[in-house]
Amino acid sequence: MQMKDSKAHWENIYQTKKFPEVSWYQEKPETSLKIIRSFNLPKSAKIIDVGGGDSYLVDFLLEEGYENISVLDISAKALQKAKKRLGVKGEKYQLDSCRYYRI
Repeated sequence: MQMKDSKAHWENIYQTKKFPEVSWYQEKPETSLKIIRSFNLPKSAKIIDVGGGDSYLVDFLLEEGYENISVLDISAKALQKAKKRLGVKGEKYQLDSCRYYRI
């Protein structure tokens, strides 16, 4: 799949499906949370969720008091949905739509 096609693919997924309809949906991302907790990081630690899209991981990290969270995803639509869902809480973290290049 070409890079351009990949971005279009993910934009389409997030535009046409509700989050619970996708195969990777997790109401609570327990595995990711357990891994992060296992490092006993300070709440000020910088955490990046690569490919996080509209995942609820950021919701739970904010709930646990983490302060420096970034979510990176190719789909701007996914990040828009996350920001809308989080509302004011979403102002505490950074959303970035990534660009990537074939080398």
